[in-house]
Amino acid sequence: MTKVNKWTLGLAALGLVSLPAVVQAEEKPNQLLTALSSTTISGYVDTSIHWNPGSGNANNPAFAFNAGKSDGFNLDVVNVTLEKALDESTWSAGYKVELIYGPNAVGFNNSIGSAASDLSIKQAYVALRAPVGNGLDLKLGTFDTIIGYEVFNAGSNPNYTRSWGYSFEPTQHTGLLGSYQVNKVVGVSAGIANTWSAGINARKPGGGSESSKTWMGAVTLTAPDSMGFLAGSALYLGAVDGYNGLIGNDTTSYYIGATLATPIKGVKIGGSLDYAVADYSHKFKRGTAEAAAFYASFQATEKLSLHARAEYAMVSEGYSTGGQFNNGPFSVGGIPHEVLSLTGTLQYDLWANVISRLEVRWDDALSGRPFGGTVSGAGIPGGAHEKNAVLVALNVIYKF
Repeated sequence: MTKVNKWTLGLAALGLVSLPAVVQAEEKPNQLLTALSSTTISGYVDTSIHWNPGSGNANNPAFAFNAGKSDGFNLDVVNVTLEKALDESTWSAGYKVELIYGPNAVGFNNSIGSAASDLSIKQAYVALRAPVGNGLDLKLGTFDTIIGYEVFNAGSNPNYTRSWGYSFEPTQHTGLLGSYQVNKVVGVSAGIANTWSAGINARKPGGGSESSKTWMGAVTLTAPDSMGFLAGSALYLGAVDGYNGLIGNDTTSYYIGATLATPIKGVKIGGSLDYAVADYSHKFKRGTAEAAAFYASFQATEKLSLHARAEYAMVSEGYSTGGQFNNGPFSVGGIPHEVLSLTGTLQYDLWANVISRLEVRWDDALSGRPFGGTVSGAGIPGGAHEKNAVLVALNVIYKF
């Protein structure tokens, strides 16, 4: 009888394979077991505690994933990922399935059930490599957007809370993406998708679906070893243009980002510029959103690191451009015309596999609708008028 390895037993315990189907007398290799042996399961559980000093929290800053977490204990999201990464073979093939569950998944792409569902598919694609030059890597299915300094998975970001720039970037696309490493310095990617906004198999409503696709492209420049302390630094330029289902019209996003090593041991700096333009046919106007952010990180010891972010953002015409922002005109507080944001994060990895960090964030509404207070609809006559919002957060993530 064929021996059953621990990996197979683990999959059987999860109900992903049936033991009677694999525990049988046979001498030749089982194709199912061969494929599963190179699949990995990973993920994380993301939790937080929020304290919002002040007299009320009806309209806190509306950056991504901040809603509904004021002054309390939170499960942010659970992530489970199954992946077979591409290997070095010429015709390599693999896949990735990334599932998210919890408040941060609500409305992410409306992939399971209604928009209010807290179970979603973040990524699910087939990965292929074609023997073109140095190797052309392809993703077909649903994948993360190609632009942005920050990502959905909080543990991969220098800070716990998301920037305003992240909040009006696209998050996910369903389509085809190709990536090609020209040499050690230059990498390029280009793709075509159904929509700018998230939504598995989403389409532009009405006519024109065959020709009204979303286009994207990016270039990455990486400093070679010959550049001394700058070696490994990277400059990234990208753009995404297409139909935005959150506003019912087209949006174009432009992005420039850089991460730089410094001659000071353990210190890295970075910066990003986001600019988005959205058409509003019902108002015959164009709304814009822009953000500039500066990042600095210091790895003080093996376990202790410090991170800072300073950001200026502006939304024109009282409109947002999608992403995690409100849809259309400001009907509630939380998104001022101009905002200055400062964030400081102390991370200390005391437990194995655990990210634990304390963060203090200050947002200042420079102009336009102020932040909240005790009254819903802050900024209107008779409502609260608080220009400053402070958040103290503890974030604990277990990665497996």
